[in-house]
Amino acid sequence: MLRDGYAVGFCGRDARLGYELQGELAHLGPAKFVRADVGAERDVEAFIAACAHELGPPTVLVNNAGRNANFDATTMTEADWDAFFAVDLKSAWLCAKHTLPHMRASGGGAIVNVSSIHASATLEGFFPYAAAKAGLAGLTRSLALDHGPDGIRVNCLCPGFTDTRLVRESMERAEDPAAAERAMVAGVALGRIAAPEEIAATIAFLASPEASYITGATLYVDGGLTARRAG
Repeated sequence: MLRDGYAVGFCGRDARLGYELQGELAHLGPAKFVRADVGAERDVEAFIAACAHELGPPTVLVNNAGRNANFDATTMTEADWDAFFAVDLKSAWLCAKHTLPHMRASGGGAIVNVSSIHASATLEGFFPYAAAKAGLAGLTRSLALDHGPDGIRVNCLCPGFTDTRLVRESMERAEDPAAAERAMVAGVALGRIAAPEEIAATIAFLASPEASYITGATLYVDGGLTARRAG
């Protein structure tokens, strides 16, 4: 997004990591980190306000917060549930809530909610992750309908297996990491996992004027994995 000329504000709970990333991005353009818990409304409100003040009114929002901690439905506690959904679903609503007024005042904008292939088809052991990701797809459709008249587009991106730190750590915990990766891509038509840059490029497209007539959509970027499950 910085390479496309955007000023970028981002947040997280790890201040050390956030400020390090801000420094690494500085040569690409205006980048601002704010320490915030996206599951807490006070933090989100302060984050959006700080970005609007220093970078200008936000015209693009990318909701990409998430955690992958799964539970058994019979033993998961209410506190576990609340903490999980605060990050994986509530955060998207909170960020939209405090960004939409800026977009409306500016005459439009674009929101991209990053969900997962688990939004539509899942596997054993992905409770409540799959429920949260399906919720993001529903949230996307509702916001798209409600705010389309204001020139605000809202779309949902569902990545498949992506070469991130969390995915690598998961494979490395397997008895045979190479076999785990082969099993992961066995159903992927393109025969590989995605590079993070491929997901980022799709987000940039959905946020751009080139996607000006796309809203309320759920786009799967999964190398053809869900094509086997369609219908």
